[in-house]
Amino acid sequence: MDNKYRRKSDSRRAALARVCRRFEVTSLYAFGSRAKEALAWVQGERQTFSPASSDLDLGFKPAPGAFLSVKDQVRLGIALEDLLGVSRLDLVCLSEADPFLAANIVRGERLYTRDEHEADEYDLYILRRAGDLAPLERERMRLILGADR
Repeated sequence: MDNKYRRKSDSRRAALARVCRRFEVTSLYAFGSRAKEALAWVQGERQTFSPASSDLDLGFKPAPGAFLSVKDQVRLGIALEDLLGVSRLDLVCLSEADPFLAANIVRGERLYTRDEHEADEYDLYILRRAGDLAPLERERMRLILGADR
């Protein structure tokens, strides 16, 4: 990565870190169809997000003991929209997401973390939890759909 991209990504990472610290977010992930685009923006490889019909999906992990009210989550979403320059953003709190959505989120792109080791451990916990529940989910779907799947 040349110096121009390094400077741009450093300032973007710092700005993202400031927003996350202000709202007591320890990890932030992009997932869904625009995850790679979000990571490229953070890394300074893109100037702006492409005008797309889909929104940007972000998941966050609050700090231990932190509680973000609905109002705080809206403020976090607005701060992230302003920073990233996107007009539509979906924000999901990992601790409030169902296990399969949470697993999908952590399989996306990690845009920020306060502590890499802690985030890696949390990701593994989320993936293990979804894996442990997968047989039950398959059985639930079989019962709902009334067919062997």
